[in-house]
Amino acid sequence: MRKDMIASADFSGLAEPDFVERYWTEVWQRQGTIDGAVAKIPTKPEFRVMTPYLEALPQGARIVDGGCGLGDWVVCLKQRGFDVLGIDISRETVAILKERFPDVAFEVGDIRETGLPEASVDVYFSWGVFEHFEEGLGRCIDEALRILKPGGHLFITVPFDNIRMSLKASFGSPGAYGKARDDERFYQWRLTREELARELSHGGFEVLDVMPMHKRQGMLRSLHHEFGLPYGWLLTRGLAFGLAPVVPGRVVAHMLMAVARRPEADG
Repeated sequence: MRKDMIASADFSGLAEPDFVERYWTEVWQRQGTIDGAVAKIPTKPEFRVMTPYLEALPQGARIVDGGCGLGDWVVCLKQRGFDVLGIDISRETVAILKERFPDVAFEVGDIRETGLPEASVDVYFSWGVFEHFEEGLGRCIDEALRILKPGGHLFITVPFDNIRMSLKASFGSPGAYGKARDDERFYQWRLTREELARELSHGGFEVLDVMPMHKRQGMLRSLHHEFGLPYGWLLTRGLAFGLAPVVPGRVVAHMLMAVARRPEADG
């Protein structure tokens, strides 16, 4: 596991939970609303992976989105007849979501300690959240196992420590990874496939699959960071679109997605 750092000038002096809340509140404010985003959920690769599991669930099954952000996944699954709860650490974001979607359940919470009853959830998913605590993924995984019913499924994504990122860590500038400089603070963990599988297995889960995701986004980032091409250029986006299908995921994929299951009988 590798650490990614972030410039901390705007967040100096904040304890980790306060930093995480403030940082993501600002991210969601910049992104604005979810207008149009709900309809796009079924086109996302995460949704395609989840679909067979969702189709096997009874109507009204309990689903939790840990770190729901702007709530588009929660609204989408609610429209499909599931009993969905979105949890996010950003109080401002959750307040806006409750006002805009009064018939959808959103709560302020820390996914390391949700307060939900044990064995009360059929499916728990969390996109790019477990990695944002410097103590590691352990408490997030423990809480996911606790609230899932035996046989319930966990779907998560985390940043992928792919070959490109590993080479950058080995040959990049000092301070890019590892210990924070004075102007940096911890942002996230980046994991290999083996590391993510091991974390989940040690946490008591049966790991069904760990797969690279979002090659095009990873290719776009590579073209920007290694070759200096601006994100907004049509050339950059065209190259990312053309190269992503032929470059192996282990080289350039931006995220890892894991599918895991709480065993029917623990222990």
